Amino acid sequence: MLEDIARRLMAVVDEERMRRDLFYLSRDPLPFRTLNYRLPGHVLSTLEEADAYIAGELALAGYDVEREAVRVQALRRDFAKPPSAQYAPPLPTDPWYTAHNLYAYRRGTALPNEYIVVLAHKDSQSWIPSPGANDNCAGTVGVLEVARALATYQPRRTLVCLFCNEEHTPWTSITAAERLVNEGRTLVAALNVDSIGAKSDADRAAGRMANVTRYATPEGERLADLFSALNARYGIGLEQSKYETERPGDDDGSFIQAGLPAAVMNIGSLPYADPAYHREEDRPERVDLPNAVLTLRLILAVVAHLDAA
Repeated sequence: MLEDIARRLMAVVDEERMRRDLFYLSRDPLPFRTLNYRLPGHVLSTLEEADAYIAGELALAGYDVEREAVRVQALRRDFAKPPSAQYAPPLPTDPWYTAHNLYAYRRGTALPNEYIVVLAHKDSQSWIPSPGANDNCAGTVGVLEVARALATYQPRRTLVCLFCNEEHTPWTSITAAERLVNEGRTLVAALNVDSIGAKSDADRAAGRMANVTRYATPEGERLADLFSALNARYGIGLEQSKYETERPGDDDGSFIQAGLPAAVMNIGSLPYADPAYHREEDRPERVDLPNAVLTLRLILAVVAHLDAA
């Protein structure tokens, strides 16, 4: 029964639909997803327009989307740093903007206070004009697919698809994690979806299908081991591995720092090997969608098993 449920969820993931979303959000009509850039003649920033598209797609899937406002600033650019790390803190006098976390919920029927969160940061780099296709439009359209797959699923625990922002400051996942703590929720797992399928050009040319689950806590390692076990059990076909870090970071790190240790990141390679990382060349053509599809199928299998446990 559980395997049948997991396979039905996995079957919903649609590569062509992901391609449509990917190119819409990182090429045409939206070349970027930032609060400090508007298209000529447009009232909304490109990130606000991306929010509207994501919320619209979630509504079409049957969700009532919840928005959570967070004040942020764009990062500055420091040309003295290496190209992939030119982000720099803003000045206190730099403009402040209102970013939004977007939430799509499937409320649990048996254990509604226990939460499984699948998340991705939806913004592109605020300090450079980069499409941010691998980082992290791939994860954004991936979580959209997860939401579509879960739209008719009746969970025991509460499932949350969260679209946050990490390329402005402060990261809005911090607000999301602190909210769970303040509401007294139990976090079963936070599964960060970031740059899925992104790897070196040589590995992409060789057709490698890879996913790395990064963890920083014993609870995270148990999740990483579950990813490996289910990749084998369902014959998904990924080169699945785990990677330990001593310094929790990225949006999964926001949950760990808030005292919610069951958080991991899924990413295409570690050390991260995409040569277009944080550069203007991070275009949608570089996204390995077949790899991303396999990763999302594995994430859905993990969600099904965590919910049934």
